[in-house]
Amino acid sequence: MTHAKAYAATSATSGFAASTIDRREPGAHDVEIAIDFCGLCHSDVHTIRSEWGPAKYPLVPGHEIVGTVSRVGYDVVGFAVGDPVGVGCMVDSCRECDSCLEGFEQYCENGNIGTYGAVDKRNGGTITQGGYASSIVVDENYVLKVPAGLDPAAVAPLLCAGVTTYSPLRYLDVQDGDRVGVIGLGGLGHMAVKIAKALGATVTVFTTSPAKSDAARELGADHVVISSDPAQMAAAKGSLNAILDTVAAVHDLNPYLRTLDRDGALIQLGLPSEKMPAVDPGLLIRRRLAYGGSLIGGIAETQEMLDFCAEHGIVCDIELVAADQLDEAYDRMVAGDVKYRFVLDTSTL
Repeated sequence: MTHAKAYAATSATSGFAASTIDRREPGAHDVEIAIDFCGLCHSDVHTIRSEWGPAKYPLVPGHEIVGTVSRVGYDVVGFAVGDPVGVGCMVDSCRECDSCLEGFEQYCENGNIGTYGAVDKRNGGTITQGGYASSIVVDENYVLKVPAGLDPAAVAPLLCAGVTTYSPLRYLDVQDGDRVGVIGLGGLGHMAVKIAKALGATVTVFTTSPAKSDAARELGADHVVISSDPAQMAAAKGSLNAILDTVAAVHDLNPYLRTLDRDGALIQLGLPSEKMPAVDPGLLIRRRLAYGGSLIGGIAETQEMLDFCAEHGIVCDIELVAADQLDEAYDRMVAGDVKYRFVLDTSTL
């Protein structure tokens, strides 16, 4: 075992405190990573505060990890000491089910192993600990190559927010000339705008806040609809081919479904902690609409997303925070006071 500096929570209400955690010695196929940056995801907040069910404490969150290879196992191929690398939302899966074999490890039929808070059966049933730490050891098959030329701190949230929006856009085969709507302009929403624009789409942002109109256009949005304005929503009827819903708060989807053209699709990305209002099946039937969901992305697709972002110069808009600012950053995330993602500078641990 080796030791890593970290910041951990010991209960849903404890906040964060400096800690030391154990990391395994690199095995034959393991990569040890010295972590430089780790993004703060809203799902970290939900997990640490036990809003999605009881968490396993003490817990170090963080699944948007960027760093440098410090050691490799003797059978590792493709990674060498000094390489810039990343780790996203999972560090293992069963590797045997149809989903894993097809490159969709996020849908592992036996349950993928999350980067933190998961039981790691392949490593003695220990609980995985995430990236608010100085180092991590991960199987080479779940490590990503970070392309050169991008700000590594701003790359970190791509490993969740980036691939979470890239994957459904690729699944829907969004291309030049398509009309894409994005509900919400937070961490996921601002990445959806950037990636959809890079794919050639005309992008409409739905927001409840008129104050976000200018920011949406600065990110590349072609149109902004204030969703609390019935007249603006009525004017948008039938105008879109696809919508990504990035909002994690409870809201009514039916008004947004009306803005889809025939054969359109609304893909749910945000996961509210309470039940949403029911979807009217008549809206789906009358225009052959689809309502679905999407979960992060597989390892190969995440690498594809990183390469795509490098080609188009896309990174997240971020604010760096120090370790002793984590509690404040969580409160600000809940209040929507971040533009658009916080990233932990692990040199402050």
